[in-house]
Amino acid sequence: MSGRKVRKGSNRRVRLTREGYEKLKKELDELRHKLIYEISERIKEARELGDISENSEYEAAKDEQGRISSRIMEIERLLNSAEIIDSTDTSHVDVGSWVILKNLSTGEEMKIRLVTPQEADIFHGKISVDSPIGKSILGRKVGEKVKVNAPKGIVEYEIVTIEAS
Repeated sequence: MSGRKVRKGSNRRVRLTREGYEKLKKELDELRHKLIYEISERIKEARELGDISENSEYEAAKDEQGRISSRIMEIERLLNSAEIIDSTDTSHVDVGSWVILKNLSTGEEMKIRLVTPQEADIFHGKISVDSPIGKSILGRKVGEKVKVNAPKGIVEYEIVTIEAS
């Protein structure tokens, strides 16, 4: 990116893997369904109970309706500005790459996928490019060694393999 600043709310592209894009589309469909059917029904039922000024069921349903509407708008913004990453280049680590890293102290290997912050999920091996590991391996090649500033101190890894997404 050149030296220009990107203002919040601008048409900045959001890089997503195909899997991340599809996951957001599915979440959007589920939230729309919930908003249209379930929340609307809860609000209708709460109104039928009478005075809504002191009706906690009504207030809870309206609050949830607001949260869901906000999330729907956020997902729509992400999807509308999405650039789908199909990483086929295995010459270097890029967003979408699957990487096997070897801890040089312990000899243990771990397989991770480098993803955007929106897709990060440590429990499924999806590591953000903004994380210490992500920043250390982005653009690197097989055989290179990287040092990562981890909570327990500096950890050195070797990039064993790079696989396309």
